[in-house]
Amino acid sequence: MYSIILQAHHWIAFIALALLAYATINGAIGSNSEKVFDDSHRKINLFALISTHTMLLLGIVLLIISPIAQNAFADMGAAMKDGAVRKAVVEHPFVNILAAVFATIGNAKSKKAVGNGRKFKVSMIFFGLALILILSRLPFEKLF
Repeated sequence: MYSIILQAHHWIAFIALALLAYATINGAIGSNSEKVFDDSHRKINLFALISTHTMLLLGIVLLIISPIAQNAFADMGAAMKDGAVRKAVVEHPFVNILAAVFATIGNAKSKKAVGNGRKFKVSMIFFGLALILILSRLPFEKLF
């Protein structure tokens, strides 16, 4: 069960990163042009949000069932001294929760913003922040 959820989290992370990058680039292009923020742009943001939340939910499940996390929670003092364990159990989940919050705010604000340029700019900022946060705590050593 653990390995299946880990693989799903791994592959959905790639999808989420691609969609967040696409939403960010779409926002940057749209904010510097006279494009109209239509339903296709809203769907890009929505799919980026859904994939980010799916990745987050799978990550929370992993945090609950992971043997690494269970050992870390048994002795948090020792876990905080080990950089790899601290990153896996504290930094990675916390930063990705913030990224999901930024993606949620970006989706909500882009729907409520007035004017096409403003909608694109809000998308670029918040989805870009989510992308940067996820990339900052990505376990590159475990990717391939």
